[in-house]
Amino acid sequence: MSEGQQGPYDSVARRWLALIERRQENFIELCDTGRWRHYYTHDEFLIEMRKVLRLRDQWATIAGVPAINGVASEDSLGQDEIFAFPHRVDPSDEMLPSPWQNGFNNA
Repeated sequence: MSEGQQGPYDSVARRWLALIERRQENFIELCDTGRWRHYYTHDEFLIEMRKVLRLRDQWATIAGVPAINGVASEDSLGQDEIFAFPHRVDPSDEMLPSPWQNGFNNA
């Protein structure tokens, strides 16, 4: 089959790709909001995120879409790279201090 022709399963592969991309967006939201702490340990979350990224690249290849992440397999990564947490802003750092912490409630 040539590059320009679509196979009989391309639409199925694209739907699976859309599903895994929604899952990827959900993991990114969990990371941004810090809600991942309710469901995963630090190491579990990183492993699951890497699985999602790898699956996205695999389905993109099957669907004929370029793989954008270029995530290496876990075998080629060192332990420090596997468990390195992506840089995210901690929402609690941006919150204003509670009035009870500053002593404003002393009457």
